[in-house]
Amino acid sequence: MKTQQIIGLALLVLGLILLFFGYQASQGLEDQLSEAVTGEYTDNTMIYWIAGGVSAVVGLAMLAFGKK
Repeated sequence: MKTQQIIGLALLVLGLILLFFGYQASQGLEDQLSEAVTGEYTDNTMIYWIAGGVSAVVGLAMLAFGKK
């Protein structure tokens, strides 16, 4: 594996882990109450989801479109 593919794979795995933590955080009592009252999740949960999504997409792109 080339360095770019290894970095892409690491970013993809990191993104999936962050998305999992974001999902777990969204199921907590604090987020459930915040979502019920304001219609939005807490900032920490949103950071997990955004960072996880961006990391997973960049990692997938690096794997798919990297130099072969």
